[in-house]
Amino acid sequence: MMIMDRRTVLAGAGALSLSACKPAAAPAKAAELTVPLDLSALEQRFDGRMGFAFATEGKRGAWRGDERFVYCSTFKMYLAAATLVRAQTGSEDLDRAIAITPADMLEHAPVTEKAIGKTLTITQLMKGTVEESDNPAANILIREMGGLDAMRQFYRDIGDATTRVDRMEPEMNRWDGDKDTILPSQSVRNLEKLFLSEASPLKPESKRLLLEWMVATPTGQGRMKAGAPSDWTVAHKTGSGGYGPVNDIGILYPVEGAPIVVAAYFHGSAQSSNDQREAAIAEATRQMLVVLGHG
Repeated sequence: MMIMDRRTVLAGAGALSLSACKPAAAPAKAAELTVPLDLSALEQRFDGRMGFAFATEGKRGAWRGDERFVYCSTFKMYLAAATLVRAQTGSEDLDRAIAITPADMLEHAPVTEKAIGKTLTITQLMKGTVEESDNPAANILIREMGGLDAMRQFYRDIGDATTRVDRMEPEMNRWDGDKDTILPSQSVRNLEKLFLSEASPLKPESKRLLLEWMVATPTGQGRMKAGAPSDWTVAHKTGSGGYGPVNDIGILYPVEGAPIVVAAYFHGSAQSSNDQREAAIAEATRQMLVVLGHG
């Protein structure tokens, strides 16, 4: 069995030996075991709609896995991955400095607001986007890669033909039909492709950087992280809409055993609190771990 701990995930080459986890890396096959997960009682208890999918070596499961959910800031992990791929091909320089101006500012700018009148490198913008979910940083990265068409093409290039890319921050957080939505099961397949597959477009150093930011993020402590054992390592990216959607995607690393890829998208009622919405994801994570034999 593969052993993963926090130091291993952040150590670089050791962390990215997770790509050698070949059973988890493979796409879904008929021989895989589908693990049932019924979150109907959870939805009733927390007054919302839960989209939840997971995969670990030889096993996968989902609840509303093929329904659409607005993804909010979880897309910023994919945005950073797309930027890293561009850097690998020579289309971007991670050390390139970008001027930060007042015109770039939006709500929630913990990194870029402090840099107005100065510059941030592409790497600093990615770090701020993933760790702090900085909205202006995300829009700048989209602009610098050539716009939404380039982001849309990234999804297609990793085999995702269903995720919608329609708007920039902050408009993309607003629920409007299928705009800016994702299928939880597809999100899990995307994460598997990026972090666990031998066919990943990300090189080891790119994976290391992205995982480092996903582990270090202070956001969403009450979501997947609260549902996992305290000695596990959680590499994740959150997203919230402010009017009901609360999401979390990433990878759980047990102290011993294979990593578990998870995508959780919860759309709670407007009357519920953020703490209640986060608790729904934490509880769904616990229930998943029970059906996988970790409970």
